Amino acid sequence: MSAHKAAAAAVDPAKGSPLRVLRPRRAAPDHAVRPTRAEVDLSALRHNLNAVRKAAGSARVFAVLKADGYGHGAPAVARTLERAGAHGFAVALLEEAIELRDAGLRAPILVMGGYYGQAYDELLAHELVPVVYDASHFEGLSRALRSRDSDEPAKVHVKIDTGMSRLGVRLEELPALLEIAKNFPQIVIDGVMTHLANADVEGDDAAASVDEQLALFARGVADVRRHGATPRFVHAANSAALVRTEGAKLDAVRPGIALFGHDPLGTLGLRSTLRVRSEVVALRTVPVGTPVGYGSTWRAPRESVIATVPVGYADGLSRSLSNVGQVLIRGKRAPIVGSISMDLSTIDVTDVPGVKLRDEVVTLGEQRGPLGSDVLSLGEVAKTAGLITWDVLTSISRRVPRFYREP
Repeated sequence: MSAHKAAAAAVDPAKGSPLRVLRPRRAAPDHAVRPTRAEVDLSALRHNLNAVRKAAGSARVFAVLKADGYGHGAPAVARTLERAGAHGFAVALLEEAIELRDAGLRAPILVMGGYYGQAYDELLAHELVPVVYDASHFEGLSRALRSRDSDEPAKVHVKIDTGMSRLGVRLEELPALLEIAKNFPQIVIDGVMTHLANADVEGDDAAASVDEQLALFARGVADVRRHGATPRFVHAANSAALVRTEGAKLDAVRPGIALFGHDPLGTLGLRSTLRVRSEVVALRTVPVGTPVGYGSTWRAPRESVIATVPVGYADGLSRSLSNVGQVLIRGKRAPIVGSISMDLSTIDVTDVPGVKLRDEVVTLGEQRGPLGSDVLSLGEVAKTAGLITWDVLTSISRRVPRFYREP
């Protein structure tokens, strides 16, 4: 499907006329010319979902697939998770949700970003569940419902701000919003949610913060029910809260990063789902003192063999890995030298015997080669780059094609 055919309808608020919102296209595997690609292990994804479902107990699992499925390619990941038993999905953007519907997903999809512009008709047309926290959300949905030839109600999840101070209705303002909601009987409050600010943080202070938020959330949920709503889903837990805080599981959980192999406590037995690889496209031997890359930030301390690899910061290889990061080649580690540029990187392979053109280079994940085997884990790469694991995954751009693998 072309980018134009995959567009979602909306309205230009300035002109009141229809417009087409285009979503970016991902590089297709059969269109790939460069050897740079990301390989997604679908069996590992299913394994991780099963581990998360076991940890969640009776809570339903809404798999969070923001940012193109954490860089894995949301449609293919969602199809795998839907078949493997995920109850539903959660995304940040309306455009992300429509992409999943266009890919054939039928499970419930929760849109958590809170901004819907003038596209409430699109929410209804694609049977999406918006997260709401403002009177304007009820008003926009009501207008869209009046224009439809259906008596089917719209389902929403109300978000309560319990300490994140980002999105959601504050606890003291919740009763007023719930009174407004009574004016829209065609809109059903099917869920209530909050977002925990410190679930990923270790230490007693962070744990106390989570407990405090959950206590406030319980008060808010009680308010919702006192006003006559009967939400089926009450949810607060992300991946970290799922394993750290038993009281956060409630009716549903929203794991994201755990599905892709990041284990907050190392207790779930998760598997890595992504491997990023490229190949050597140029080799040169340079004398002592030769500068390499923009800014000449590295100079050869000896006669050195430098390999050029067609992967750069525009592909998700963080520039902060310049002169400190490593790659795998022939099953052995080699340092990244010089500044990582937009499209290319250089590595010092002087101590890696037998390197030749077209040899595989791994920037994330496992490699087995003639000189051994090793792994550049997601956590290691993030720590070396001074980033968080989410940043590493979601920075892998759409120009890097995703290849989906079974063992």
